[in-house]
Amino acid sequence: MPDDQSAIPASDAKRLFAGLARAPAIVLAVSGGPDSVALMWLAARWRRALAQGPRLVAVTVDHGLRPEAAREARDVKRLARSLDLPHHTLRWSGHKPSTGVPAAAREARYGLLAQAAREHGATHILTAHTRDDQAETLLMRMLRGSGVAGLSAMARETERDGVMLTRPLLDISKAQLVATLKKARIGFADDPTNRDPSFTRPRLRALMPLLAEEGGDARNLARLAARIARANAALEVLVDGAERYLALKSEDHFDAGFDAALFAVMPDEIRLRLLKRAIDRTGHEGPAELGKVETLLAAVDEAVNQPLRQRESKLKQTLAGAVISVASGRIRISPAPPRRARSR
Repeated sequence: MPDDQSAIPASDAKRLFAGLARAPAIVLAVSGGPDSVALMWLAARWRRALAQGPRLVAVTVDHGLRPEAAREARDVKRLARSLDLPHHTLRWSGHKPSTGVPAAAREARYGLLAQAAREHGATHILTAHTRDDQAETLLMRMLRGSGVAGLSAMARETERDGVMLTRPLLDISKAQLVATLKKARIGFADDPTNRDPSFTRPRLRALMPLLAEEGGDARNLARLAARIARANAALEVLVDGAERYLALKSEDHFDAGFDAALFAVMPDEIRLRLLKRAIDRTGHEGPAELGKVETLLAAVDEAVNQPLRQRESKLKQTLAGAVISVASGRIRISPAPPRRARSR
């Protein structure tokens, strides 16, 4: 790739979208900012160079949080039309939370994009997350005390709601995208919320120049995230093997649980992941929080390691819609009964 300040040439843009040429259709998530406008322009140029390729559909989500958003969506529509791309604006309607707005808006956006992908027969949604976004995500998760999986930050491709969510610009800097648009003489919107210090990400963004002076620039932080992702992938392979081993050693293959003695001698990280997998698979209240699984593992260990004369005292706890119990040398995970609605 070229340096951080130069425009992206067509030869490099072709590599960005490698592997997508056989998709029937692709949804491009375009907000109107420089990153997503560059994504649309680069994708359109790539598609024009193909004799056959996917249909590209540009989609803008108007969250209804800023009055300028409707105008920005119209600007994206005009640009999409100039690139011979169909464009649709989707609106986030309904209740808006008073706190946690960025996270709620993100969930709503992905839900609407997945809906658009299904309607247009698209197998992929492309977003314009950059190397700068990856570095900020790593910092945010570090500050929250995330585990190895969280510190892997964003993957280039993940499955969501039956559609592949792809981030082809994850190794590209924002500066390169801006340089690309300037060279092509294409305008873009400026979202003031990207500088609003009431949100975490803009506050971290303001710290990046200071971190860069100490060697913590976006390139190095993104490299760290990639290395942690590599370690996380290796750990997942080990957990797969541990899960198969415990299943083979289980006398009852229909029992969602583990032999307590075999489970106890495994490394803590493997045991945490095994426990979390079983809870997430069995429970009905969404993924279990890592910190709560860590607390649960300590309680499981205490129950398993009790002296023989005290073994009759059993552990039974509920987490994320699953019941975890320790008894008769087994750790069992089963669905918890639905919570009763509170009477008013």
